[in-house]
Amino acid sequence: MRPTTRTFALAALALALVAPRTAAAEPAAVRPNILFIIADDQSPFDLGIYEPGAALHTPVLDRLAAEGMVLDAAYHMGSFVSAVCVPSRHMLMTGRTLWHLPIGPTSAAEAAGRHCPADIADWTIPAVFTRAGYDTMQSCKAENCYEGASRKFTVRHDATKRAGTHDGGSAWHADRVLDFLDDRERKGDRDPFLVYLGFSHPHDTRDGTPELLARYGAVNHADRATLPPAAARRPPLPVNWLPAHPFPLHRPGRRDETAVSGVWDRRDPATIRNEKGRECACSENIDAQIGRVLERLAARGELENTWIFYTSDHGIAVGRHGLMGKQNLYEHSWRVPLIVKGPGVKPGSRAAGNVYLLDVLATLCEIAGVEIPATNEGTSFLPVLHGRTPAIREVMYGVYSGDGPPGCRAVRRGDWKLVEVELPELGIRRTQLFNLRENPHELLADHAASGVRDASGVAPEPVQRDLAADPRHADTLAAMRRLLAEQMRAFDDPDRFGDRLVP
Repeated sequence: MRPTTRTFALAALALALVAPRTAAAEPAAVRPNILFIIADDQSPFDLGIYEPGAALHTPVLDRLAAEGMVLDAAYHMGSFVSAVCVPSRHMLMTGRTLWHLPIGPTSAAEAAGRHCPADIADWTIPAVFTRAGYDTMQSCKAENCYEGASRKFTVRHDATKRAGTHDGGSAWHADRVLDFLDDRERKGDRDPFLVYLGFSHPHDTRDGTPELLARYGAVNHADRATLPPAAARRPPLPVNWLPAHPFPLHRPGRRDETAVSGVWDRRDPATIRNEKGRECACSENIDAQIGRVLERLAARGELENTWIFYTSDHGIAVGRHGLMGKQNLYEHSWRVPLIVKGPGVKPGSRAAGNVYLLDVLATLCEIAGVEIPATNEGTSFLPVLHGRTPAIREVMYGVYSGDGPPGCRAVRRGDWKLVEVELPELGIRRTQLFNLRENPHELLADHAASGVRDASGVAPEPVQRDLAADPRHADTLAAMRRLLAEQMRAFDDPDRFGDRLVP
């Protein structure tokens, strides 16, 4: 019988079933790209997705949130120095907790046998992903990042860009990413990539571009002897604005509280509203630059296979609670924005998350199918992103001790948040207790003063205050203090708070 085409086809199929397969016979699954975007000094409450009615215009981030997930309880763990970004970025890159970093106090960690490995730079995000076959690229501000990690990127561009021009501002960082993508296209490079896009704004000096300053009625004010001119279209005062914080949180002369160009030690409405306008101008420019990068990815057909993260190294006050900087543990400075879009993430979804920035390393590894390094101490929040759980932990712990130990500590569980402050050099010893469901902006008794209400337009409800001295919440206060003591021990915190916490 003469063989037919069908006969040959069946024979070929049989041979294929028994023959050993080569690597080319079955293409590997396409590994996802990762675009990780981090702003410098941005409170989640700047963004409309966290603060409805916010003045800031961010169409790109709004669309990213509509197509992905917003996490409502993302935090940096804290800092032992006033440059809060330094430990924050070290934690992000290493996946390690605050007291287990290659910088800062290590005595407690070493005593517990959990000191930082000497080769930790080899187990940071860029090192791990470069070894896994990813093209890794960084464009970031020049100072305060973890140098050991930065050296592990295959392509690296560092510069601090805070001018109100294209080449001197946020567009410079976006241009470096576009150059990287164009170079891949010229070479026909189809390796997966991990891009770390770190902007230098809205950290001060907040020099916006002329057109965006005009949108927010702001000026790049630089004359300390005068107030900025008034303009009706400037952003309103923050909900929790105060003309001064009720008690000292820092040593005298703290840079962020006295030396920010355009503000200095002023907290009057005209100054703060102008500075909020400048901040909005810088943040909207970041939004536009992200849009340029996403457009290029879409044009290259790589957007659908790219996970996108947007966050900040920490929040910032800029007038909230009478403060300017990030050296505090109010929600506006302890929390960070976190928006994630990727395959399997339900569009328009939200979750608490209860994540730290140090959880990013484990999460990226799980997304990419890369082994999580043994040095990592974070927890992947991919189950949150895929809707399998609303949060990865129950309790959040925070630190600021950059003005002397023990400094400030915070703990949050559910609706309740405790803040302990002890600055022996200044004679300060305070306790704050907030119900964040009833008082999300952590309003204090000072916010009910008539002058403050008149300026901010906010009239606090009776429950919207610090509840630490309220006898009705004595049991809650005691329980939160025990919880904070437990967290301090669990994370090898070297400091303690007098006799207020259980030893």
